Amino acid sequence: MKPRAYGQATAPAGHLLSDGVLAWWVVSLVAGIWTNEPWLGAVAMVGAPLLPAGRRRRWSSGVAAALLCVVGSWWGAMAWQSVNSPSTGGFDGWARVAEDPVTSGSGARIVLEIEGQRFESWVYGRGRAVVVRRQAGEWLQVTGTRREAADLRTSQRVRHIVGRVQLEAFGDWWEGGMAARSANRIRTALRGAVESALRNEEAQVFLGLVIGDDGRQPEDVRDAFRAAGLSHLTAVSGQNVAYVVAAASVLLRWLRPWRRWLATVAVISWFVLLTRAEPSVVRAGTMAALAATAHVRGLLLGRFRLLVVAVGGLVLVDPLLVWSVGFWLSVGATFGVAVVAPRVEPWLPGPSWCRAPLSVTLGAQLGVAVPSLLVFGRLPIGALWTNLLAVPVAGAVMLVGVPCGVIAALAPPLAPILLVPLGWGVRWVITVARLGERLEPQSDAIVVLAWLTVVVVVIALAARRARRTRRTTTGVRH
Repeated sequence: MKPRAYGQATAPAGHLLSDGVLAWWVVSLVAGIWTNEPWLGAVAMVGAPLLPAGRRRRWSSGVAAALLCVVGSWWGAMAWQSVNSPSTGGFDGWARVAEDPVTSGSGARIVLEIEGQRFESWVYGRGRAVVVRRQAGEWLQVTGTRREAADLRTSQRVRHIVGRVQLEAFGDWWEGGMAARSANRIRTALRGAVESALRNEEAQVFLGLVIGDDGRQPEDVRDAFRAAGLSHLTAVSGQNVAYVVAAASVLLRWLRPWRRWLATVAVISWFVLLTRAEPSVVRAGTMAALAATAHVRGLLLGRFRLLVVAVGGLVLVDPLLVWSVGFWLSVGATFGVAVVAPRVEPWLPGPSWCRAPLSVTLGAQLGVAVPSLLVFGRLPIGALWTNLLAVPVAGAVMLVGVPCGVIAALAPPLAPILLVPLGWGVRWVITVARLGERLEPQSDAIVVLAWLTVVVVVIALAARRARRTRRTTTGVRH
């Protein structure tokens, strides 16, 4: 048997592990976690007769889906039990800073990991000056009292915050391990270089585009991005990870295959840490690591299969992701780009250079429609044109933002030369966001009508293309 060469692709074989079966299994797992109802395992078997496989394989897949649903319900219950069972009482020792501190008025909010559990604390007075200088991944010696907090929101518990701690005294601090030190130093150096070269508004949006650091963005800018359907640009995801991997591949291409794979996964992991491991970048990083693993093994995995495997693996590691809005927005957008966009593109009129970005925009918006409507109550219709105008420019800033920022930090005299042109691109993105906010209809009825019009037009274009295809096929037969 001839050995398979590195990079030679082979498609996954067999109906049992087809994309549809994997998706069915993951949906069953997520349903079990979400509902916490083991009896849904019986419902998960309903789709077994619909699988394109032999009877034995169909029912074995159904049993597997039922078991995953039961396991998911148990795993989700265990996750919530751990969040709802905080250790209480006094504490005096070292605590890890789990999230970057956030200032609000005269106070500062900090999340500390104490003995494996995360506690939130608001600090005022002299303590505020101590905590605002800390970054995620560092360690702080504290004295305080832990207590339960019944008023914690679901969004806080999803981030594994179990209670609050009343901090009474602060001691020494430590920078953390090598990975945390390198990530924090790069963030600090990058922020310093960018803020010295660009105006505040542009600097904060630049940091959001490149490393997802949007904590200091002006509130009006954040509202404009949200109203224009561009808030995803400042949430690091697949595009940022792809650019980082592409930039690193220039240096890693000379390594042997398995060493290159190991270095690629290390770069992805470091970038996830640099961007604070938000759900969107964790999803993107997991898919990128899976793609690199498949490539080094000579396998061909489509984006949909990568997405399904990534979602299944991540919710097994952290079941609380099932309740994360950011996670599902990221998953929905990826599904739209990977699955919906390729099917919509042939239906659209015009040249390919116009159809491709329009189909990606349509696919991404349709992919995030359900979570956006459930959580935010509306889906901006202006996102169709704002993304077309802003995404290419924002992508260019993302591509060269990290290397230019690092070089500018190491050589401050070069900061204006490297960063000011990127500031022009950021200014363009901000302008598009503000214009989109201004032109977005305020009436929900108009927005719904506009989206219905888009759907009708797309369906009409699809029907026209289908008629043309049938005519062409009929003509060829005759």
